[in-house]
Amino acid sequence: MKRFYLSILFLLSISTAYANYFPGRDIYPQVPFIELKDAYEQRENIIFIDARSSFEYETLRINNAMLIPLSLSTSLFEKKMTALRDEFPGKKLVFYCNGHNCMKSYKAARRSIVYLGQGNVFSFDAGIFDWATQHPEETLLLGKTLTDSTKLLSKNKFKQHLLPAETFIKKADAKSIVLDIRDRIERDGFYIFSGHENSVSLNEKDKVKLAAVLKRVKKENKTLYVYDMVGKQVKWFQYYVESEGIKDYYFMEGGAQAFFDIPIGNLMD
Repeated sequence: MKRFYLSILFLLSISTAYANYFPGRDIYPQVPFIELKDAYEQRENIIFIDARSSFEYETLRINNAMLIPLSLSTSLFEKKMTALRDEFPGKKLVFYCNGHNCMKSYKAARRSIVYLGQGNVFSFDAGIFDWATQHPEETLLLGKTLTDSTKLLSKNKFKQHLLPAETFIKKADAKSIVLDIRDRIERDGFYIFSGHENSVSLNEKDKVKLAAVLKRVKKENKTLYVYDMVGKQVKWFQYYVESEGIKDYYFMEGGAQAFFDIPIGNLMD
């Protein structure tokens, strides 16, 4: 019995260590990091910078955070970071992204430190989910104060609407509405449903078009099938779908890239 309890304690210690593991600290030792507790307590002296996409930023972000995506060109990134440092010379510039395994905050901070020579720059590697869970009152969800962390969508909620690529393709028939939310450059002329899907990128320009598609889904009471490039953007898109009151929807596991793993014979039925 004693051995059993020791085994349980060992497994719990391993689980806790893994939950608190931040790989970026080993990968980018030249980038200083800031812990969740310190980031919250020092927030009045911090300019938080979101290194993710604009859609992720608009969905869930730290209150008063600035958006400077890692994906910006070198010149535009430099211009925005230089202007930010000039405006707030004495404050800490703290990049964040999705969480423990997301390296965007480290890459953006390194870019500022190494290539721009900026100081007082940090990575907040606990990320937006840890922040939102602990401090919902300092978090914006779809532009409004979160107030209650239970409004965050769980992994189980996401899995309930996730289908393997082959199943997704076979179920998304003419009676449903298919939505391709890949960026235009990701499509590159390739459409899984031969162009019969609604192609809408998650950017400000396509906002009206996206709203029209979702309005049609509700009006015609159809099932919505959504896919992106690799199955990551749909996690954020779920918040938008839920906010629109749509309940009958599915995402393709692995995104468009998963299509190429399906044996061609399986799609000839």
